Order: sequence, then structure tokens, then C-alpha cells
Amino acid sequence: MHHYESTGHLLLTPVDREAPARAVRLRELNLGERADAELDAFARRIAQTLDAPHAGVNFVGEERQFFAGLHHAPDAAPSGYPARVLARDHGYCPHVVVRRRALVLEDVRDFARFAGNAVVDGSGIRSYLGAPLTDRLGVVLGTVCAADVVPRRWGPDGLATVKDLAAELAERLQEREDRPA
Repeated sequence: MHHYESTGHLLLTPVDREAPARAVRLRELNLGERADAELDAFARRIAQTLDAPHAGVNFVGEERQFFAGLHHAPDAAPSGYPARVLARDHGYCPHVVVRRRALVLEDVRDFARFAGNAVVDGSGIRSYLGAPLTDRLGVVLGTVCAADVVPRRWGPDGLATVKDLAAELAERLQEREDRPA
């Protein structure tokens, strides 16, 4: 189902009916408001594992996205993406969160819905791979993702890898929650 603005234009960012509950859960877990060295290290691992110049652990709130974990390869072309904070209508992670499924974009320009995204024009991102980060209550908190400034074939192995990384990080976040304060 497509959602349209009152002007009749296709909305590029899907309606997110779970955002209020997600925002509450992110506050309970103390996530999505500050950079996190452990999550930065995990983002670096995502980038290394997928051989991607950019990677992140992104928590999607009601109005914005926050990359609590972020990595740019030292030799990566300066793209400005992702910044720690993005508007909710920028990038591809909000689609992963609403769909509750991984998203593979080998060349974002091949898809009208994604080609017009501000991240393409502002940063030169051309390919994206992301998987939902789902907690033990079934709340999709955000994503683990990788991006590149050139089109690339992530393939079935890339898709399986990003899903495995998301599952691993979900377990780590659960362990964090279970630790005594």
C-alpha cells in the first residue's frame, strides 16, 4: 500500500505506526540518544565483515534517526553519510524498520522510491544493506546497516551476514538489559 501527501505525491518514507512504542522502548534501554563506543566497534565490525566503507547501528525514533554506532573507513571517500543524526525521512533504515525485514539496494538509483532520497544527493550513497534490530519483546529498535558510494552486489551472502549481525547485536543488547544496575 502506498501513502500519499495531500498534494498527491508518493511519500518516500513509510508511515511508522510503531514509532511511539519504539521511542518508549529506546528510552527504557537508554539507547538512541548518545554515541556508544561498544556500538561504534560493532559498526566497524559490520563494515569489515561486509567490506563496506560505511556502517552503522541506527536507532529510529519518531522524528529522527540516531547512529549510536558509526564507522567510516579511513580511506572512504568523504560522503558525510551517515551523520550521527539524520531526519527520519533521510536514508533507508526507516524502510527496514517499518517493513520489519532486511533491505538490499544494490543501486539505489534503480528504485524511484529510493533514488530521490536526500541521502543520495547529499552524500553520494549508491548501495545499501540493512537488517532490523529487533529486541526480545519484538520491538524493532532500528537497524544494522552498511552502505557504499558505488553500486555493489551484496548477494545472498551479504544478506545472510547482515541478518546474522543484527541477531548477534540483539543478543548483546539483551545481555546489557539483563545486567544488574
